[in-house]
Amino acid sequence: MAMLANLDTDLLRAFVAVAEQLSFTRAGERLGRTQAAVSQQVRRLEDTVAKRVFERDTHGVRLTRDGEVLLAYARRMLTLNDEVMALMRRTTTVASVRIGTPDDYATMLLPEVLARFNASYPDVMVEVVCDNSPDLVAEIDKGRYDLALVTRRSDDRAGELVRREPVAWVAPPLDPAMAPGVRPVEQCDPLPLALFPKGCVVRDLAVDALDRIGRDWRVAFTSKSVVAVHGAILGGLGVTAMEECTVPPSLRRIGPADGFPELPDIHIALHRAPGQLAKPVRLLADAIHDLVGETAR
Repeated sequence: MAMLANLDTDLLRAFVAVAEQLSFTRAGERLGRTQAAVSQQVRRLEDTVAKRVFERDTHGVRLTRDGEVLLAYARRMLTLNDEVMALMRRTTTVASVRIGTPDDYATMLLPEVLARFNASYPDVMVEVVCDNSPDLVAEIDKGRYDLALVTRRSDDRAGELVRREPVAWVAPPLDPAMAPGVRPVEQCDPLPLALFPKGCVVRDLAVDALDRIGRDWRVAFTSKSVVAVHGAILGGLGVTAMEECTVPPSLRRIGPADGFPELPDIHIALHRAPGQLAKPVRLLADAIHDLVGETAR
């Protein structure tokens, strides 16, 4: 009976870096290795699994179908490996990670990530700062944050893609006791909107879409807090557009059948501060990919 081969975590780490950067050179810069060394590690991994994991041509690097399957498992294996090593080597030294993200992601996406991270690394202090995505991207380049989990347009390639997310129009639930002749809020003219402040990517997509179809609108409510926006919609102040993953079940989705334009998907992306990042930062980044990424849904 043939013995099963073991996967080398160093080879998996090189593979994940190339998959996220779509470049052997940039992956080498992240790992502190030469492009040739990273390329050799990927070849060794391909020999181990007996599959090609990347297609390489003059246009760049892309994952094969086998590579896409391996990537999901590689991230999980590296996360578990790093969790075990961190637990075994735990010291009393207090480390910290500062992550910036919009309020809706802090409320709807990060709690599970932070709970699992804290269970594995209770000595690491995590600070979450909420702001609009463009402001966070500008600040992380200055080193103000270690990580930034942000929204980007689907044609934007900045940062590491975590997952693609549909955007939905959202309205208050219909009131069965509504008096005859009273119109639902989405039929008002001009249309009242409850929005995040200017600079929000989804806000810009929503108002651009309304402008394209010639629908008059007005800002009826604005807040940086997703809980406040949810409350405004529930209270009937207006409608809004938001990522599917941030829509609570108490609100009602509306769309083309109600006279609203289709909205493009957005990307949820992760940015890292320039330079060599501390291990807790890398571990939290891996946990975000593992628990928020498309393979986690």
